Amino acid sequence: MTPMVDLAFLLLTFFVLTTSLNKNYVLPIAIPEQNVPDPPPISASKVLTLLLGENDNIYWYQGYPDHPVSKTVFSSQGVRKLLQQKGKEITHMTVLIKASDKSRYKNVVDIVDEMTILGIDRYAMVDITPEEKTLISKYQ
Repeated sequence: MTPMVDLAFLLLTFFVLTTSLNKNYVLPIAIPEQNVPDPPPISASKVLTLLLGENDNIYWYQGYPDHPVSKTVFSSQGVRKLLQQKGKEITHMTVLIKASDKSRYKNVVDIVDEMTILGIDRYAMVDITPEEKTLISKYQ
């Protein structure tokens, strides 16, 4: 009986020490350096702005806020299709992601995931302006 107990503890110790636990996945985000000179100007026609609103809604416009604002949702036929279409239409597209106070943290993570999935590497997280907040409130 004693050799069997010794063998059981030996196997238990072996498996405990050699088992790798689940590793946390960290979403890689490139953060610019602090002392970078002013970035080169970007044409407004190459900028797509995504406004994250409440109830998982995304409001978007291309160029300046005075352009028509459209609404989409988080789905393969929603924001992913939009980003794919705009990526084909606009060369060197830059996406501005602006989360409102009523959007959820999950929405921010989901939109960054969409950027990674689609291979869009030119995006920035920017504060939403008061004008854009009123713009969103008109569509709710």
